[in-house]
Amino acid sequence: MIIDKIVEPYFGENIYILIDEETKKCAVIDPGGASEKVLNYIKKNSLDLEYILLTHGHGDHIGAVNYIKSKTNATIVAHSDEKELLNDNRKNLSYSMHCGPQELDADIYVNDKDKLELGNLKLSFIHTPGHTKGSMCIRVNDDMFTGDTLFAGSIGRTDFYSGDYKQIEKSLKKLSKFEDKVKIHPGHGPSSTLGIEKMSNPYM
Repeated sequence: MIIDKIVEPYFGENIYILIDEETKKCAVIDPGGASEKVLNYIKKNSLDLEYILLTHGHGDHIGAVNYIKSKTNATIVAHSDEKELLNDNRKNLSYSMHCGPQELDADIYVNDKDKLELGNLKLSFIHTPGHTKGSMCIRVNDDMFTGDTLFAGSIGRTDFYSGDYKQIEKSLKKLSKFEDKVKIHPGHGPSSTLGIEKMSNPYM
């Protein structure tokens, strides 16, 4: 398994490319921009883009989804509670961002504990509302993509549409039950581990 990262220049948003080395199947997680960089990476490494996975529906995480979908026909996956946000460019804030108004529907809407296979990799989805109603984390082996739910040393804000501080508190409690060794890959900033965050993140 390979995890690579491309940082979107406007909001410093992390776009992850998750690769099953054996089958060359890959997924792009939260493509908020840098669409040509993502597509060039996939082409250069002879990868087969199977999924576009969304931890949540804010514009800085979905800005390049429609374009990448049009070029690859990859399957878009999001949490079922995020449909409203994805469908409305004002609620997802993209109307005021460099990417321009973005509205889309996922091809697959998942729920808590649902699973998905990417080549030989097994992905599981963890519903973590709070930053948005349909925020989710994606776990594969001992790696977890936490979107804007959990950052190294911080958490995502809850004052946007469908955000809820009490919900994010519950979600953080849920994440704290996972093993310390799990490496987290957040939507912004550096990676960390759940063990480090449990010890040092004041919100955990």
